[in-house]
Amino acid sequence: MAIKGNNILISMGGTVIAATHSNEIQSDAELIQISSPTTGTYKEFIAGIKGWSIIVNFLILSNSTVQTLLNVGNTYTLAILGRGTPNTQLASGTAILKSCKITATKGNLCQGSFQFVGTGALS
Repeated sequence: MAIKGNNILISMGGTVIAATHSNEIQSDAELIQISSPTTGTYKEFIAGIKGWSIIVNFLILSNSTVQTLLNVGNTYTLAILGRGTPNTQLASGTAILKSCKITATKGNLCQGSFQFVGTGALS
């Protein structure tokens, strides 16, 4: 099943407070450099701690949305859903809102993005 831009729901305290329109999902693993007598002068690595983050984009509908800048540091539950009947939860996790960015350009709709950094597994 394809993950589409509108498949992430954001909740706080068990209540859905937002749905996304477009997003970027990233997972990564730390690389730990090790030494080995068989590799000579070349670096060798093993996988370390894993992490994930999600950046979601939105349109600003009113001046009150600027208040969202103050929400950085709050913890949210993110759920990735397969839309349809019934909605199927593909993954979920807890994340901290790391940053909120608002872009306001004269003559254009105001846009914004949230960056969430996962705390724990995305499962």
